[in-house]
Amino acid sequence: MTKADMNKQPDEVASMFDGVARHYDRTNDVLSAGNAVLWRIATVKAIGAGPADRVLDIAAGTGTSSVAIAARGAEVVALDFSHGMVEVGRERHPEIEFVEGDAEQLPFDDATFDAVTISFGLRNVNRPKQALAEMYRVLKPGGRLVVCEFSTPPFGPLRAAYRTYLRHVMPVVARAVSSNTPAYSYLADSIDAWPEQQVLSQWLRGAGFTRVAHRDLTLGIVALHRGRKPADQSTRASAAKKK
Repeated sequence: MTKADMNKQPDEVASMFDGVARHYDRTNDVLSAGNAVLWRIATVKAIGAGPADRVLDIAAGTGTSSVAIAARGAEVVALDFSHGMVEVGRERHPEIEFVEGDAEQLPFDDATFDAVTISFGLRNVNRPKQALAEMYRVLKPGGRLVVCEFSTPPFGPLRAAYRTYLRHVMPVVARAVSSNTPAYSYLADSIDAWPEQQVLSQWLRGAGFTRVAHRDLTLGIVALHRGRKPADQSTRASAAKKK
């Protein structure tokens, strides 16, 4: 499988990422014009993890983000559903614990982590609301969620220019630097189909998170979403009654 379709069946998406694992980080740096590093710095800062924290990094890929989080002293578990990504990650970062698993069925007990984060991975999940519910479940009361994801630039001309880049420029660049060009046409399709910032914020609230907020990065090409699992669990029950 070289390109998954927009039904996002887990085995197809995982197979696609298996095929790009070895050169994934390099390709991302090129396609993002170096912004991937800045997005990662902003995400790590938003997580705010320290030596006392246990952090779950979902869709961790080869562990680039996990290493950045661990550099602040936190204990990090890196999870990805691509066997190829996990294997490359273990090879490159033996100091990080890697787990092969599905975001929709996290292989962890309730209330295990102080923070959960996912960067550019929620968009690839077949049932993102189910994944958010799982993130809520494995967080400790008072724990924090940080989601970094491609988004919708609010400024019309930039939005149009960005879509032109996705459709016409990125495929040319991907052919030059990627080992699997069709996978990056899936990337363009998945970004174009992803809902805008306000919708994702609603999904977080629907999962039970409070203190939900987002901040645009790179003029809205990417958005950083945050939420908290209430320390008082009656808040979740109240939210469920309002649905």
